[in-house]
Amino acid sequence: MQPELGRPRGPRIPPEVGDTLTRLARVTGELSTATTVDEVTKIVTQHVADAVGATIATLALRDGDDQVRLLGVRGLDAPEAVHWQVFPITVPNTVTDVIRSGRRLVLVGAREISGRYPDLDIPDRGERTTVTIPLRVAGRTSGAIHLSLPGGERPHPAELEFLDILADACAQAFERIEASAVAEEQTARLAFLAEASIQLASSLDLEVTIARVARLAVPRFADWCAIDVLRDGRLHRLAVAHVDPEKVALAWRLHERWPPDPERPGGAFEVVRTGRPVLMHEITDEALATITDEEQLRVARELELRSALIVPLLVRGRVSGVLSWVSTDPGRLYDEDDVHFAEHLARRSAAAIDNAELYSQTRDVAEQLQRAVLPGEVVGTPTWDVQCFYEPSGRTEVGGDFYDAFALEDGRFVAFVGDVMGRGVSAAAAMAQMRSAVRAFVSVDATPEVVADKLDRLARQHDTDQLVTLVVLLADRDGTVQLVNAGHIPPSLLRRDGSREQLPWADGPPIGLGTGRRGVSVAMDPGDTLLVVTDGLVERRGEDIDEGLTRLDASLGLLAGPELGIGLGRLVARLSEEGSEDDRAALALRRLA
Repeated sequence: MQPELGRPRGPRIPPEVGDTLTRLARVTGELSTATTVDEVTKIVTQHVADAVGATIATLALRDGDDQVRLLGVRGLDAPEAVHWQVFPITVPNTVTDVIRSGRRLVLVGAREISGRYPDLDIPDRGERTTVTIPLRVAGRTSGAIHLSLPGGERPHPAELEFLDILADACAQAFERIEASAVAEEQTARLAFLAEASIQLASSLDLEVTIARVARLAVPRFADWCAIDVLRDGRLHRLAVAHVDPEKVALAWRLHERWPPDPERPGGAFEVVRTGRPVLMHEITDEALATITDEEQLRVARELELRSALIVPLLVRGRVSGVLSWVSTDPGRLYDEDDVHFAEHLARRSAAAIDNAELYSQTRDVAEQLQRAVLPGEVVGTPTWDVQCFYEPSGRTEVGGDFYDAFALEDGRFVAFVGDVMGRGVSAAAAMAQMRSAVRAFVSVDATPEVVADKLDRLARQHDTDQLVTLVVLLADRDGTVQLVNAGHIPPSLLRRDGSREQLPWADGPPIGLGTGRRGVSVAMDPGDTLLVVTDGLVERRGEDIDEGLTRLDASLGLLAGPELGIGLGRLVARLSEEGSEDDRAALALRRLA
């Protein structure tokens, strides 16, 4: 076949150059599939060097604005490799020149090399040719590949062109690996924040929540973490977590002995004042040397501080404290990305701490209200043994169950158990009013029907929206018990012989909705026990009330023992449903011999 006329033919490539290009093509293919920095470094310093016959190969990346770091070295003695591990970008050599210029540099022969860099102190390696190619991507130079080949011949143009292509593939591999690592890190951080939110929401105990916040980031993002909360103009350290448990006490000691100075710039109080984070990218020995207190300096050095950041705990438009991360690893120096991430965690933590504080305060108020409404101690008489049980649902709001029992001056005994529908302050207020009203009306006339009628009139007069169910008992010394049931669960009676009776249901609606209450009289022999409970012990979601009353009737035998209080506790334990959202109250009245 005749060659096509008029078509230019390129320069003939020698066979040995063709072999080199084939090897370089294979290496370029390897770079396209590399997934780690170490893998790229090995390909460049070993496979590329073998492909072109280089006895020295280095891969360097720009480290910040002012220095260069060697990722991989082949062919240099150990002392020389250590010397060039990190060097300023201003030092004149082939790598720094190529990184600054972004252009390939080829030096042929020892004379040309020494003539360009007369002050460069390098061993005599004989006749050499050096090729340094920039790593360029997205219009910027991120590093360089340096190859040193024996002999004084300039590489073939096709080889140089292929090395340029290989350097581009290397730069793209680094870009791809970095982007993948950033994506993985962002995904991991988002997953961490999601898990942190779940953990922070899993407890409303203030101490547990704060300790959990401190432990969340250790050791993944910090070697130690501290939580300081602002109270009365001072920062109080509430939690410290450290990768080394033995250094936790040291961190506490550092804070207690030398608390944050409100006037010191760049510290925790500046974060509190401004609401903006503070980043200490690198804590150098020179920075530590500014500490004038020798003991403080010694403790700080024992903690091996290398980098730190402080971010505000922001909640409801105010700074409630600070979260501090400290790194003791020289390889982990915090940057702005870490600050933004810590701020995300701090916002979640601040909300959790605030919720826990509000819960604790509300719980304390609820407990105080409950103690104010319920009697401190119920005491029986020689004729009547009385035992009471009350257990809140565990929520912060005050429940509606209440009870009381006391002896009258004439020897009779009064007891009552009630339930205000609803929860919270309004329920607590209704409980307090109802208990006080019952006591006041009993002091005038203890007859249950009379007491209930007066309560009805009182409720109607004040037009209250609170529904109150109530059982009022009046026990005489002869064993006769009179009772009125206003919309409450019917009391139960356990006879001394073990027989059980359910007393009649309520004779009318809750207090305020009925008139002309009719009481019931029950004769109790010595050893008989009367039980009144609230619906928290009987009702269960999705179940008819009769099933709960049947369960209560089957459990009455637990009251038969000589210790009424023990029996009542066992009965309540059997009837209590785990996770119930209702309070539970019970009153047991036994006639003594």
